[in-house]
Amino acid sequence: MSYLSRAWWAAAPWRSPRPFSSASGPTAKKSVPYQKTLQEEGPGSGEPTRPPPASAQVVVVGGGSLGCQTTYHLAKLGVSDVVLLERDRLTSGTTWHTAGLLWQLRPSDVEVELLAHTRDVVSRDLPAETGLHTGWVENGGLFIASNKQRLDEYKRLMSLGKVYGVESHVLTPAQTKDLYPLMNIDDLYGTLYVPKDGTMDPAGTCSTLARAATARGATIIENCPVTGIQVRTDDFGVKRVHAVETAHGTIQTPCVVNCAGVWARALGRLAGVHVPLVGMHHAYVVTERIEGIQNMPNVRDHDASVYLRLQGDALSVGGYESNPIFWEEVSDKFAFGLFDLDWDVFMQHIEGAVNRVPVLEKTGIKSTVCGPESFTADHKPLMGEAPEVRGFFLGCGFNSAGMMLGGGCGRELAHWIIHGRPEKDMYGYDIRQGIPTAPDVAVSLPSRRFHHSLTDNNRWIRERSHESYAKNYSVVFPHDEPLAGRNVRKDPLHEELLRQGCVFQERHGWERPGWFNPGGAAPVLDYDYYGAYGRERHRDYTYNRLLGDEYTFDFPPHHDIIKNECLTCRNALALFDMSYFGKFYLVGPEATKAADWLFSADVSKAPGSTVYTCMLNRQGGVESDLTVSRISPGAPGSPLAPAFEGDGYYLAIGGAVAQHNWSHITTVLQDMKFQCKLLDCSEELGMMSIQGPLSRVVLQEVLDTDLSNEAFPFSTHKITTAAGCEVRAMRLSFVGEMGWELHVPRADCVKVYRAVMQAGARHGIANAGYRAIDSLSIEKGYRHWHADLRPDDTPLEAGLAFTCKLKSSIPFLGREAVEAQKAKGIFRRLVCFTTEEKVPMFGLEAVWRDGKVVGHIRRADFGFAIDKTIAYGYIRDPAGGPVSLDFVKSGSYQLERMGVTFPARAHTKSPFDPDNKRVKGFY
Repeated sequence: MSYLSRAWWAAAPWRSPRPFSSASGPTAKKSVPYQKTLQEEGPGSGEPTRPPPASAQVVVVGGGSLGCQTTYHLAKLGVSDVVLLERDRLTSGTTWHTAGLLWQLRPSDVEVELLAHTRDVVSRDLPAETGLHTGWVENGGLFIASNKQRLDEYKRLMSLGKVYGVESHVLTPAQTKDLYPLMNIDDLYGTLYVPKDGTMDPAGTCSTLARAATARGATIIENCPVTGIQVRTDDFGVKRVHAVETAHGTIQTPCVVNCAGVWARALGRLAGVHVPLVGMHHAYVVTERIEGIQNMPNVRDHDASVYLRLQGDALSVGGYESNPIFWEEVSDKFAFGLFDLDWDVFMQHIEGAVNRVPVLEKTGIKSTVCGPESFTADHKPLMGEAPEVRGFFLGCGFNSAGMMLGGGCGRELAHWIIHGRPEKDMYGYDIRQGIPTAPDVAVSLPSRRFHHSLTDNNRWIRERSHESYAKNYSVVFPHDEPLAGRNVRKDPLHEELLRQGCVFQERHGWERPGWFNPGGAAPVLDYDYYGAYGRERHRDYTYNRLLGDEYTFDFPPHHDIIKNECLTCRNALALFDMSYFGKFYLVGPEATKAADWLFSADVSKAPGSTVYTCMLNRQGGVESDLTVSRISPGAPGSPLAPAFEGDGYYLAIGGAVAQHNWSHITTVLQDMKFQCKLLDCSEELGMMSIQGPLSRVVLQEVLDTDLSNEAFPFSTHKITTAAGCEVRAMRLSFVGEMGWELHVPRADCVKVYRAVMQAGARHGIANAGYRAIDSLSIEKGYRHWHADLRPDDTPLEAGLAFTCKLKSSIPFLGREAVEAQKAKGIFRRLVCFTTEEKVPMFGLEAVWRDGKVVGHIRRADFGFAIDKTIAYGYIRDPAGGPVSLDFVKSGSYQLERMGVTFPARAHTKSPFDPDNKRVKGFY
C-alpha cells in the first residue's frame, strides 16, 4: 500500500520527459473497485454462449455500455430480431473499468436530454422491467469553482437545468463545507450542487440491460468474435452491408452497429469504413477507507482537472491530464485488462485531489485502474450511418462518457436504425462523411462532420484528439477556438486577409474570418501540445493571447471592434469573405424532379432566379436552409457554369454544415433513384459578399453589368465580369442590407478582391468577419442552421412557412408532416426577444413567461444598430396548448442569465427593418 502523498513525491517533476507515447501492452490484472465484474461469470474464451443464427435484422457488435443500450432500445422499439455479438464477455473491453459517473448538467440542451434518459433507464425503467438493481447510487454531484469564470459557467448550467427540471443549487464556500466537511474551501469561489446526480455500476447496468433485451426477444452471444463484414454493391453502385462473419458462423443482415469502443477502427476496416478515433490510457486510483466520506457527493474540480467519485467508504480519484498516453498498438486479445499506471502522467491529479480533500494526503491507495478509452477529434461520439457503406452504423468514440451517455445515445441510435434518423438533434455526433460514389449520384466523398482531408490525416486526428482530451475540463467559453489541427483548409484570400489582421475561426477544417484585429497579423501556429511530451510552448503567441482575452461571459474586449465592423456594414459597406461556403451543382435529366422533392420552396423557375429554401426530413424537421439558383449549361470544366444535359441548379450552403447537406442530398438521390449528379465545386470557387447601402455604388465600378433594381433585382443572379475576370454575381444578403455575392474562380479571387477594396476605399469599405455576420443576421432575424434551425424543428415552428410550397400541388420531402402540423396547430414557436439592459447572452438562457419556464434561448448576440441584446428561443405553453401569435404577444417575459432574470420584450417581427426595405435597396 502507498499513500497519495508518497505517490506525489515519487512522481518528481525533475525526471526526464517520458516518450511521446507508450507501446507497452497490458500488464497483470489490476483491481477495479466493484464487488462484481462479469469476468467472474465465465472463462471469457472458447465456444460461444449460443450458436449464431443464420440471419438477423440488426447485428450489434460490442457488449459494452453502448452495445447493450442499443440492443435494449432496439428490442424495446419492436426489433426483436437483433443479435449482439461480444468477442469475450459483456463489458470486457473498456466498460468494465469505467468510473460510472453521471452528471446531469452539460452546456448542451441535447446532452442534458440524453443524460436524463440514461438516468431514467438505470434508476427507474430497468428495475421496473426486471426487478433487478442496476447498481445506481444517487449521492449527488458537486462542481467546484475556483474563479468567477468557472462559477459563471455553472450558473449558466443551473439556468438551463431549470428548463429541464434538473434541480441544482449554487452554494457559497461555507455552504459547501457544511455539505462536504472534509473539503478544503480556502480557494473556493463557489460550487454547483446537483442532488440527483449519481453513479452507475458497469456490470450491474449491462447485465440488467441484457436481461431486459433478451426478455423482448433479443439474442446476446458472448465469446463470438467478428472476423469479417460482407459488403455488396447494388445496381446503382451503392455499397451495402450483406452479412457478418464470425469464427462460429455467418449471419446475413442488412444492418451492423459498430459499438466496439477502442476496437471500432479495426471493425470498421473489415467493412471498408474509416472510424476516426484514437485509443488512450485513462486512469484513476482507488483509496483505502476514509472516515467521514460516506454518503458524500461526487466531486468535479474542473480547474484542478480532477474528479472524486464516492466508492462506498473510499474515493476513486482521476482526471484528464495534458500529456495522456496514446495506445499505439490496440490488441484484439485485450479483455478485462489494465495497464500499469504511469505516475509521471498521473501525478498532476494527486496534487489537485490532496488540495481539495486534504485527508487524502495520509490515505492509502488500494488499487490503480488504468485502462483504454477511445477519444475523438472533437470530444463527441461517432454515431449514425457510415458514409462508405449503407447499413453500417457507428456507436463508438464516447470519450470516457459511454456509461452516462449510453442510455440516451442507445435510444437515438435505435431510432436512427429503424426510422432513418434519430428523434433528437444528433447532428454534432453524426459521422456521415458523404456517400459512396455511384455513377448517377456523386463524384467525391466530402465529409458531413469531418472532411475526408481530415479523417485521412492522422496528424490532424492525433492533434485534435489530444487537445480535446487535455481541455475536457476547461470552461466552455462562447468564442473559444481550437489550436490543434489548424490551417488544413485555406481559402484563396487567406494570406491576403491574414496580413490585414484577420483573426480566423476554424469550421469543418476551414480557416474562415472571425474578426479583424487592428493590432496586426495574428497567424495560427503549429500545434505545440500545450508544452506536453517535451514540446516547447509557443511564446508571444498573438492568436492564443487574443483568444484568451475573450475567455469571459461578459462582453469580450473586442466588442467595440466587432461593433465597428457591423456599423460600417449598416452605414457604408463591408466585404465578407465567405469562400468556405459549400458550392454544389445539382445537374442532370431528372435534376428538376429531384429539386422539387428535395427543396421545400419552388425552385424550378427560370435560369437567373435564386430562391431561399429549406430541406426537410420525413418528420418535417429542417435538415438545411440554403439558396438554390437555376442555371443554364456552361463550358466543360468550368467551375462557374459547368456543362450538363437536362436541368441545373447551383446550391450555396454555409461551410460548417455543407457536407451535412451533401450527405442528406446524396442519401435522398440514392433512395429515390433520381437520374442526376451532385457536383462539389467548394474548393474551386471563392465567394465574397459586399453588403451595405453603398454596395451598389462601389460594385458598379467593378462589375460589367447594370446593378439597378430594374436590371438586377433582389434574388437573381447572372454571370458577368469583375476586374476582367468572369464571376457569378448574386443579389442576396445574409445581413439585411443591399448587397451582392461574387462567386469567383479560385485563381481570380485575389484580383477581384483587390479591385473591390480599391473601388470601395473612398467610400469607407472595411473587411468584416463572421462575428459581425452573427450579430447582423440575428438583428435582421435571419436564421442560422443548427442554432435557430435543427432537424427536430419545423419551418412552421421556426417562422419559415413562406419557404414551403404548400399552395402548390408539388410533393416534397416532409410535406405531409408539415401539412399535418399546420392542421393540428403549432405547439412551440421560435420567438425573438430583446432586453433593455445591455447584458451579454450567448444561448442556453431560460425563458420565463408569466412566472413559468417556457423554453430556453438557442442563439443570442448584441445588435449594434438597435443597441440591444437580441435572443431567439423556442417557447411552449405550460398548459399544453398551441403557441399562437396571440399567446406570444400576451405574455410577460424574462430571460434568466446565470441565475439572474432580465425583463424582455417578445417580437413577432424582426426589430430591425421589419418591412424588409433595405435588402431591396430602399433606404
